[in-house]
Amino acid sequence: SSGCDMLEHRPDQPGILLMDVRMPDMTGLEVKQKLVRSGRDMVTVFITGHDDVAIGVEAMKSGAEDFLLKPFEETEVLDAVQRAISRHRANQEERFQVADIGGRYETLTPREHEVCERVVAGRLNKQIAAELGMCEQTVKVHRSRVMRKMHAYSLADLVRAVDLFHRLGGPAI
Repeated sequence: SSGCDMLEHRPDQPGILLMDVRMPDMTGLEVKQKLVRSGRDMVTVFITGHDDVAIGVEAMKSGAEDFLLKPFEETEVLDAVQRAISRHRANQEERFQVADIGGRYETLTPREHEVCERVVAGRLNKQIAAELGMCEQTVKVHRSRVMRKMHAYSLADLVRAVDLFHRLGGPAI
């Protein structure tokens, strides 16, 4: 019923937020910003009865999934919500992947982290050995352990996993 009500509401499961841009106590954009700042961001579809391009642009920049202008057809709302649900599911899957990769990444020893960083950067075993002051065979052993611990079946798997982890959730190695 209002922006304050939304901010006080703590849903026990994820959802999609269908929110009017103009509400009695604060704007929908202000609610979205407060949710983002509090770490409770939700996939959002904004609706409005005012054809204001600047507000539409601001809504999309804030991460809105869609911006619907009243009056709208029921199917438009349902389609927008369906797209939002799809996006939410994709985001959730990505978060699960990042958490899983992060858990595996944490099992690496400090030396394996050093080797992993260099492998992902495209360095050869010989180069890694020279940089880290070890023999090439030792690099191969560490590299093998990194691949096993990270559940990477190829170099491409390792690069994708580490890249996803760093882009979306983890510290740089």
